[in-house]
Amino acid sequence: MSRQLLIHTGAYRDSVSLMQLSRRIAEEPGVRSALVAMATELNLELLAGMGFDQPPAASANDMVVAVEADDDAALEAALSKLDVLLAERAGAPGDGSASDTLPRTIRTAAYGATLALISTPGWYAAADAFEALDAGLDVVLFSDNVPLGQEIALKEAAARRGLLVMGPDCGTAVVAGVGLGFANVVRPGPVGLVAASGTGAQHLMCLLDSAGLGISHCLGVGGRDLSASVGGRSTLAALDLLAADPATDRVVVVSKPPGPLVAAAIRERIGGLDVPVD
Repeated sequence: MSRQLLIHTGAYRDSVSLMQLSRRIAEEPGVRSALVAMATELNLELLAGMGFDQPPAASANDMVVAVEADDDAALEAALSKLDVLLAERAGAPGDGSASDTLPRTIRTAAYGATLALISTPGWYAAADAFEALDAGLDVVLFSDNVPLGQEIALKEAAARRGLLVMGPDCGTAVVAGVGLGFANVVRPGPVGLVAASGTGAQHLMCLLDSAGLGISHCLGVGGRDLSASVGGRSTLAALDLLAADPATDRVVVVSKPPGPLVAAAIRERIGGLDVPVD
């Protein structure tokens, strides 16, 4: 068995693309396990679970690559494949490739779009989300570590524009049959989900699919949305959107029990909806 741990200092990539890379490398012949990720605390714990020592002085701005393979040849082939994939995604500046022509801002990329999926570090994510809202886009904010005050400001801004912010830390969503983040492949159906728990939403989607039902949309709202501070802002907005959706006949809210004030606001909103809510 062969294994190797590499650190790419200052080589930031968004977590969604790195998860895709991890999966591609793990599927290479002879590879037993692979992790390509930013060196966040959570990912370093995953690294330890794979049996690798924690890299010295690695920060959340560094990319870690850990690969375990059957032998040296398989390991070398997997790392070479990763180099190719990283180069394809980055492009070569100045050669007329995609990196010279791709939009550099959300606003310039938003032509014809209706939704933005944002997966940037928490201290940048709010700015990107505000830009998406200004461009008229609903937002799936996959990023975590977004300060509470910024979350509230984002959701207030979304409400003024008639838009929805899903997240921060929205790891699961399904919009019109398109899975975003950690989404399950399930049949379409009449049930809309509003979820403050990604794993809870995934479990319920699978149960509905097994029961012969399906979902219209799953709108994640982030784990803090039903706190007293945030006040269920995205939950209430999501309920309104699903109530107006002709493909949705019933709505289920998935969450830990909210506080009394937030629960009262949700009950009041549910009373005015035209679809049953569980």
